[in-house]
Amino acid sequence: MLGPVILAASRSDRMRRLVSAAPVTKPVVDRFIAGEGVDDVVPVIRELAGQGLELTMDVVGEDITNPAQAAAARDAYLELIDRLKPLELGTRAEMSVKLSMFGQALDGGHELALANVRPVVEAAAEIGTTVTLDAEDHTTLDSMFAIHEELRKDFPQTGCVIQAYLFRTEADARRLAANGSRVRLVKGAYKEPGSVAYLDKREIDRAYVRILGTLMQGEGYPMIGSHDPRLIAIGQELAHRAGRKLDEYEFQMLYGIRTEEHLRLAAEGHRMRVYTAYGTDWYGYFMRRLAEKPANLRFFARSMLTKG
Repeated sequence: MLGPVILAASRSDRMRRLVSAAPVTKPVVDRFIAGEGVDDVVPVIRELAGQGLELTMDVVGEDITNPAQAAAARDAYLELIDRLKPLELGTRAEMSVKLSMFGQALDGGHELALANVRPVVEAAAEIGTTVTLDAEDHTTLDSMFAIHEELRKDFPQTGCVIQAYLFRTEADARRLAANGSRVRLVKGAYKEPGSVAYLDKREIDRAYVRILGTLMQGEGYPMIGSHDPRLIAIGQELAHRAGRKLDEYEFQMLYGIRTEEHLRLAAEGHRMRVYTAYGTDWYGYFMRRLAEKPANLRFFARSMLTKG
């Protein structure tokens, strides 16, 4: 299976150097990473919003080794929020954050990550938008959920991500749905052992459908993170069965993948949010997108030949 191999490569400094230096890499990365800095990404935000799409912005980078880097990550998001303010997009442009970028893995990392992410959530609320906490590997999730719960005391609109391939997620979904959270459901893109996660694609898909059904029947706001046409259709059917209106759930897809589907869903009246990453430390993000499923390899390969 290619997925585990690619995920292992995502943590390899040697592979990082080889991939980054390869002549074919930049055109592909440029297709799926919206730019290196906030000046690059503001025109992308304007363009996507003008097409009736919504966005969640991710400043890429996870390998934080000291508190100064964590503070710099916080400041990068604060700069983004400052640039979003005059656009007056409200929740049409939110942010996604990985707590590893805010120092979660350092000594005292739970408290450090909370201290760094709180001003980002506060600043987002001041301009009428919000933040979603991305899920990372299973060892970080108890901390992420605790930070999510703490932030929601003052900012109940704060979202979080759950991953269908983890055994724990069905219980997490029931808890979050009852609490009325904003929850993005994804399949999962980290290398996890069989002791905590489904490894078979069919089992993951079945878990995804069960969990999405729980979210749709609950009191929260489900966010369907998938490019899979079958899961998108199932999501629409589950929403219909639950009596949800079009503004009571949303779809989310990655920038640069299935762009025509983004526009189709938006044209049908669905809330369609594009997960838009930017920054110079793109390698880990890029490799996980390749590893998520074999189809992504085809998406990236095809992108070399077409803009469709």
